[in-house]
Amino acid sequence: MEQVTTNPTNDHGNILVVDDDSEIRLLITKFLQRHGYYVYSSADAVSVLETLKRFTIDAIILDVMLPGKTGIEACRQIRQTSPVPVILLTARSEEDIRVSGLEGGADDYITKPFSPRELLARLRSVLRRARNGSIAASTATQGKILFDGWTLDTLRRELTTPGGVLIDLSTGEYNLLVAFLEHANRVLSREMLMELAKTRTSDPFDRTIDVQISRLRRKLETSEAAGLTIKTVRGAGYLFVPKVTFG
Repeated sequence: MEQVTTNPTNDHGNILVVDDDSEIRLLITKFLQRHGYYVYSSADAVSVLETLKRFTIDAIILDVMLPGKTGIEACRQIRQTSPVPVILLTARSEEDIRVSGLEGGADDYITKPFSPRELLARLRSVLRRARNGSIAASTATQGKILFDGWTLDTLRRELTTPGGVLIDLSTGEYNLLVAFLEHANRVLSREMLMELAKTRTSDPFDRTIDVQISRLRRKLETSEAAGLTIKTVRGAGYLFVPKVTFG
């Protein structure tokens, strides 16, 4: 198992790349590194389950034709213990291969040869769906999220101060706060926050997310505590500082 990481302050997620073609494996690894991902890589499927036990993996890019165990077989094994998103790589475009992969639990597939940009787009898509699903599932079942004496009731969509005062939140501010709470103590880039908070627009220079962060800060922080709740990490994004518990 090879572990290749990028700048830890630009963490978009941990990705496991499994392909026996060293050139393709290196191409994907370097491309994902440039876009802010941690990358683990392997030439076969044997070590995949062990990697999932040892490390937090956010998504797997898995070649179908592997020595010893196929990617589809590995995907079926993964699904017995983990919901981690899986994108299959295949050199064959036949319908039965695609269907077998999806029925085996894959979330998406891409046919070789492929554009790295297309792979990145598909990776972002499966990560977005997984993270939004995680937020929806956890908040629906847990009901309340606590931090620094504050309480967010996700069933009522109500935020209460340590003194018991209800704070009004817009939909955008609420989604942004949930995104921070679900990823506390982890640097989140503007792009990831736009995806998690469902504020993505077609304009990469859109400043909506920055405005919402500014508004949320004003509601959560006093002038004396400025920057102690939502910390700006220069050149990387934002970090939600308080300890978060789910009740």
